[in-house]
Amino acid sequence: MTNEPSEPPSVAALAVTDTATKATEQAIDPWNVSAGTDEQGNAKEFDYAAISKQWNTKLIDDELLARFTKVTGKEPHRWLKRGLFFSHRDFNEILDCYERGETFMLYTGRGPSSGSMHIGHTIPFEFTKWLQDVFDVPLVIMLTDDEKFLFKNDLKIEDVRQFARENAKDIIAVGFDPKKTFIYMDTEYIGGHFYQNALEFARAVTFNQVRGAFGFDLSTNIGRIFFPALQCVAAYPTSYPHIFGDDPAGNRSKKSSKIRCLIPCAIDQDPYFRLVRDNSHKMKPPIKKAALIHSKFLTGLYGPGGKMSSSDPNSAIFMSDTAKQIEKKINKHAFSGGQETIELHKELGGNPDVDVAYQYLSYFDDDDAKLDELAQQYRKGDLGTGALKKICVAKLQEYVKGYQDRRKEVTDDVLEAYMTPRELKWEGNKNPVKPEKK
Repeated sequence: MTNEPSEPPSVAALAVTDTATKATEQAIDPWNVSAGTDEQGNAKEFDYAAISKQWNTKLIDDELLARFTKVTGKEPHRWLKRGLFFSHRDFNEILDCYERGETFMLYTGRGPSSGSMHIGHTIPFEFTKWLQDVFDVPLVIMLTDDEKFLFKNDLKIEDVRQFARENAKDIIAVGFDPKKTFIYMDTEYIGGHFYQNALEFARAVTFNQVRGAFGFDLSTNIGRIFFPALQCVAAYPTSYPHIFGDDPAGNRSKKSSKIRCLIPCAIDQDPYFRLVRDNSHKMKPPIKKAALIHSKFLTGLYGPGGKMSSSDPNSAIFMSDTAKQIEKKINKHAFSGGQETIELHKELGGNPDVDVAYQYLSYFDDDDAKLDELAQQYRKGDLGTGALKKICVAKLQEYVKGYQDRRKEVTDDVLEAYMTPRELKWEGNKNPVKPEKK
């Protein structure tokens, strides 16, 4: 489950063109994202409403968040309230499942392309942990070392396997409950029921479907063409017999096929799971459609229109960065919404909506009142760019330091415990509400 740059499939790119200004197109696919540029060549912000409309997802609204609170008894995560997670497919049906006391599973993943994750990678995992804690459900985390080998020609398979193990330790440091979390590398786990699902799914999906979803052409290697079958069937509970069981004859379980799956992921991964939803009914036995909840991209240090990238160290804050490196990157590379001079800034004020330091504070600071006050001071010019960056640096240093302290505790033995196929234990909703009989 990757979102790092590779060879871009142009056919699948989402395009939104501003005909009035003849702006550069916004383009999004599972390997590359760009918000486009205006007539002057300046990067534009992503138009997430346009993405949702074109891909036919539903925007998360106040009504859905109120239902979440009613069903779970919990306040929505700040990333839901602040719109970082902004779109969904059938999340309302997951709430229905939970309300009835039915089991569902969580599934997310990571395409390991470097030895350390950056803070943009941690957001879906932090959010997934919160979902796991709220709903008390099993979770599978897929490390697609095979995908990275197929899509990045400069990497050896030994490289991506090592990246996967290091990234798995990074993920464990988020704090997932080992009793209900299974982490696996594709090159080690895939086989048995998982591979049976992949074969059946691959036979049901035509080349035209994957070409339309991903832009593959006649020069695409066949590994890339087959890989979506693997990432897609990872959303099927029947791929995990050690968690959900199989039937007495050792076949994929009809009971497991009725379990729903919720996938938290960045919006660029949605093309994979449209394939899942469009073809799940063709499986034997038929599988329930997966639900999704989509995040925006964590803004890269360079500002609007880009995101953090492992291939550009200056675009990202890595979880292995020192406090000094974090300070240097923010001060030197973080895009400012302030004016060119102190005098102009005091006169005209700044724009926190495009200021990277403020955006990072909105991701990682819980205090709504504090954020509102900072935004007001910045807009009035009472708070300068340097002072805002200083506040951001302190918050990120605190976040990364806490993460690094937990990462030191993840030994090889701890890693193996998470990656060993085994029975998981969860309770789900302890006070289900059964639907009234008609």
